[in-house]
Amino acid sequence: MSTTTAPHHRPRALARATAAALLGLGLLLGGAVATAPTASAAPAAVVTAAPVLAGPLAGALTGALTGPVAPTPPTDPSVQAVPGVTVDVNGVDGKPSSTVTLILAITVLAVAPAVLLMMTAFTKIIVVLSITRNALGLASAPPNQVLAGLALFLTLFIMGPVISEVNETAVQPFLDGSITQAQAFETGAEPVREFMLGQTRPEDLALISRAADQPNPSTRDETPLLTLVPAFVLSELRAAFIIGFVIFVPFLVIDVVVSGSLMAMGMMMLPPVTVSLPFKLLLFVLVDGWGLIITALVGSYS
Repeated sequence: MSTTTAPHHRPRALARATAAALLGLGLLLGGAVATAPTASAAPAAVVTAAPVLAGPLAGALTGALTGPVAPTPPTDPSVQAVPGVTVDVNGVDGKPSSTVTLILAITVLAVAPAVLLMMTAFTKIIVVLSITRNALGLASAPPNQVLAGLALFLTLFIMGPVISEVNETAVQPFLDGSITQAQAFETGAEPVREFMLGQTRPEDLALISRAADQPNPSTRDETPLLTLVPAFVLSELRAAFIIGFVIFVPFLVIDVVVSGSLMAMGMMMLPPVTVSLPFKLLLFVLVDGWGLIITALVGSYS
């Protein structure tokens, strides 16, 4: 018998050889994988996946893994929080905020005319200057703006020590945040009160107290501002009229002399005021009338 394989047996032998080769290759690969360091592969996967999970997708994945969140229980409709308003006067450093400072400045400007007229020397000064102009027989010279400006600066000159004390004891400490608004008002009103008490007659204080159906204060220092301010204005008007009377008398004498002279000369149609005006102006300039009036006004507050 011949040992040569028949042709129809060759495909089976080839298939068995291929299967044996594939099996051997699989065993080799399996051994290589089994002997490889598997511990270092896991951290790489974790490190690679960590940035992905740290992003916005991490929250979604975590929520999906932990499950839905329980809903918030309903609140009682009868119990409602009462809204409140908190006004912080001072700023972060304890000083008044810029808004509060601006509001106070606007308020001071709004009440400044009343304070200027009622609590300072402005009333007496402007009245005396107006009487002087009328005594000279001048209707509009000096004009009202000039008289008001002169009275204003004389008031600042006379009230300078009082204003400085109010600024040092009340305004600056309040702006620094060391005292409150109420303390600043009480401290600042004290120098003004002392100034007005020094210029107010006791008779005027008693008059205003009786008009208000209030008992007379036991001491002058206990007089409230609502009683002191009108009494101070009455005293200032009385003093201004006394000074005005002293100013008016010399010019009245000139008017009488000029009027009598014109009557004696038969010049009845010539107004005496027109003739006496140059003589009154000459007398006022020769005696330095403005200097005498300013000196008398300033000296009345010394």
